Amino acid sequence: MHLLGIVWNPSEGIDLGFFMVRYYSLMFVIAFGLGWYIMKHIFQNENEPIEKLDSLFIWTVIATLLGARLGHVLFYQPELFSQDPISVFLPFKTQPSFQFTGFSGLASHGAAIAIIIFMYYFSKKVMKRPLLWVLDRVVIPVASGAIFVRLGNFFNSEIYGHTTSGENFYGVKFVREDEFWAGRNVEQITGIENSNAAFHALENNAQFSDVLAAIPFRHPSQLYEAFGYIFVFLVLFYGYWKTDMKEKQGLLFGLFLVLLFTVRFIVEFVKESQGGFESALGLLSTGQWLSIPFIIVGLFFIIRAKKETYI
Repeated sequence: MHLLGIVWNPSEGIDLGFFMVRYYSLMFVIAFGLGWYIMKHIFQNENEPIEKLDSLFIWTVIATLLGARLGHVLFYQPELFSQDPISVFLPFKTQPSFQFTGFSGLASHGAAIAIIIFMYYFSKKVMKRPLLWVLDRVVIPVASGAIFVRLGNFFNSEIYGHTTSGENFYGVKFVREDEFWAGRNVEQITGIENSNAAFHALENNAQFSDVLAAIPFRHPSQLYEAFGYIFVFLVLFYGYWKTDMKEKQGLLFGLFLVLLFTVRFIVEFVKESQGGFESALGLLSTGQWLSIPFIIVGLFFIIRAKKETYI
């Protein structure tokens, strides 16, 4: 397994013998754990009881997973509601045959909408604070979590970019990419029944070099996005702890929307199509069309924040 430049061929996860810890799931655990840690320090800084943090954590996890899943189905796979409704909410599909998939197919736009909705309830019933006060703070751990979600996508060899030349240092050959293996079977090609072993043989056995060479190099768009989100997180983190931004209603929330979805908008130019309604509208991808309203709303809150402060 090599990092950037040549071949990316990780196994599905860490095999403990009795259980497989999938990298994507592990990245979610890290994201939520780090988010809890960041928010704990924010609560302490604001003299808020830590007991409320447990409630916030639960609400955020539910909002993220539920919103991201519903967002993906609504924006990218609406046919699932009629063809395989069970797979919308459960980690397996029943069509064309039963298969455990994990919670795959998650959309960040859906997660963002759900978090805002859930935070409205949380701000009124638990925090007894204005909604924007909560959102100005919760976007900091959310931005950090977005980094690890995209790293999880990288480990899963999904949401990759357009093809590029192997001579470019940033080109990555995703050995397990879905697009190449559509209509192909790695077990049949290698004669090895275990898919993980088959993929590793593909990389390391010279007799399969022609197959490996046929897999294209691609832009690692997941890493581009993750690096962009690092910048977003650092801006928000610095803004909260080192400036008076947190005193201006909606400023950090607005910055989050503008910066994060601008990163998403830009990276979409080198990302393979994820489907959705882009063919009907043309010009831009589904992810770009969905990002525009968030950027506009963010600009509104940034402008509004110059006139509004917390009492």
